[in-house]
Amino acid sequence: MTVTSVRKDPKALTMIVESEFETSPERIWRLWADPRQLERWWGPPTYPATFTRHDLAKGSRVEYYMTGPEGDESHGYWDVVEVDPPRSLVFQDGFAGEDGSPATDLPLTTARVTIEEVGDGRTRMSIESRFPSAEAMEQILAMGMEEGLKQALGQIDAILAEDARAL
Repeated sequence: MTVTSVRKDPKALTMIVESEFETSPERIWRLWADPRQLERWWGPPTYPATFTRHDLAKGSRVEYYMTGPEGDESHGYWDVVEVDPPRSLVFQDGFAGEDGSPATDLPLTTARVTIEEVGDGRTRMSIESRFPSAEAMEQILAMGMEEGLKQALGQIDAILAEDARAL
């Protein structure tokens, strides 16, 4: 599995998930920048994502939904705050209604993605989720965020292996 660590800090209101991959930072960045690639790993295997709007420019919005095994849809969005390809991405991550409007009954988190070369052809990707309160952190983690993110990231190796087979 690609996930190398998960650190939760209730005092700092953060959860950091780190992964390492045998590829370049530029290749990892493309997993975020290309919505068709992002669909292949964002969300656990039983809840694949479909991106209906995707623009990683500062100030833009990304919209998507995940489809569950029973056909149910969970909608979400990102408001892009910072973009520094291929090194980092910061976005406000929220839940949405079917019409794409923000769900006000669920908390908004801030996601900070950091991509860095660590040597020997390996790249580390860190996803830090910052929660607005201890209650929000508890609520989102209880919904399965940690396990879902680990499962989602676990799908990236297969995508990267296709690159190697294409050579």
